[in-house]
Amino acid sequence: MNSDPAIMRGTPVFKETRIPVDLVADMLAQGAAAEELLEGYPTRNEGMLSVAPLYSREFSPQAPANRSPWRTKESLGE
Repeated sequence: MNSDPAIMRGTPVFKETRIPVDLVADMLAQGAAAEELLEGYPTRNEGMLSVAPLYSREFSPQAPANRSPWRTKESLGE
């Protein structure tokens, strides 16, 4: 796996490709078969696909911090 700001804005991709790891992990989570993905990405192998969900889960970006904790719905008039 690689993450380089010059490649897809730093999105983690499979080494020497522009295939996002989280894309493959999402497809697997939605029920795509490994064989189906290997047809679409023939340069990858089953081992690489199997680590995509683990890598994506471990290194997924966290939700941004609340930058305005003092603002509430009441103060926004909502």
